Amino acid sequence: MKKTTLALMGAAMLTASFAGTAFAEGKTIGVSWKIFQEERWKRDEAVIKGIVEANGDRYISADAQGSAAKQLTDVESLISQGADVLLIVPFDSEAILPAIEKASGEGIPMIAYDVQIEHPDSLYITFDNVGVGRLMAKEMLKVKDAGNFAFIKGDQGDPNATFLFKGIMEVLQPNIDAGKIKNVGEAFTDGWKPENAQRNMEQMLTANQNKIDAVISENDGMAGGAVAALAAQGMAGSVPVTGQDGDLAAINRVARGTQLVSVWKDSRALGKVAAEAALMLADGKSMSDVPGTAPFSGGKRGVEVTSILLEPTPITKDTVNLVIDAGWISKAEACEGATAGVSGC
Repeated sequence: MKKTTLALMGAAMLTASFAGTAFAEGKTIGVSWKIFQEERWKRDEAVIKGIVEANGDRYISADAQGSAAKQLTDVESLISQGADVLLIVPFDSEAILPAIEKASGEGIPMIAYDVQIEHPDSLYITFDNVGVGRLMAKEMLKVKDAGNFAFIKGDQGDPNATFLFKGIMEVLQPNIDAGKIKNVGEAFTDGWKPENAQRNMEQMLTANQNKIDAVISENDGMAGGAVAALAAQGMAGSVPVTGQDGDLAAINRVARGTQLVSVWKDSRALGKVAAEAALMLADGKSMSDVPGTAPFSGGKRGVEVTSILLEPTPITKDTVNLVIDAGWISKAEACEGATAGVSGC
């Protein structure tokens, strides 16, 4: 409990470090979302848009709808609309590079939001995704340290899927090497879509005659798909499933006992850091002027970028009270149908 509280305090202290900074008004902040269907992006946008407009600046955005090709034209459109800073959540970090080169050539500052873009002119702002993977695996080992494990990974074009898996395997590898854990299924999930995750989970269950003891899902939406597949076999609640993002439905699944953990990345804190960084960049500040930055070169091509990495918080049945107390979710939403002993319920 103390550790998770400190993580939240650390994010609050970082965002507070911007306090008192005066930003120039009349700038345009352009945001390119990779796919707006996920619940969390609406929370991010509300914070970012609110801060930008409260400063007297203009917020414009585009939804790539899960298309790398559309995102390229979206970014060009944002540039043509006069964006002074681009905040981009890339659908495909490689496919977006031509647009990044164009923006860089025109001297437009850029922020890679939540998903890394391996370009030195892009400020990478996210939660520690390798750390998120570690947390999911550590929570799993508390309840299941042996048996048949299935891995539902994110979209292959998203580096976060690789970062998460790296953290997961750092924790699980000793048990795999010892023969305690067996990897009986591993699949990328197109678009991180729950329906694709459900199909992956169904195929893994069939291939293993339902003999799966644990599911490592890399986010909450996909966890929902995995739980649906398990439920169809009467296995929901008996097989622990991981996730991350702090989706409201996932927190309720944690309370109900059908999901083990949702690693909470408070997107309100992330959005605040990114919006205020964008205003600094629009005002002519350099990336190194932004508080809390550090070099990062953990991408697959090893390109060093300037980054800000916030600390995530695991939400289990013992810590559901944290998201309720923080106003992330109401007690009624979190605790509907909760099993006995859930903290905060």
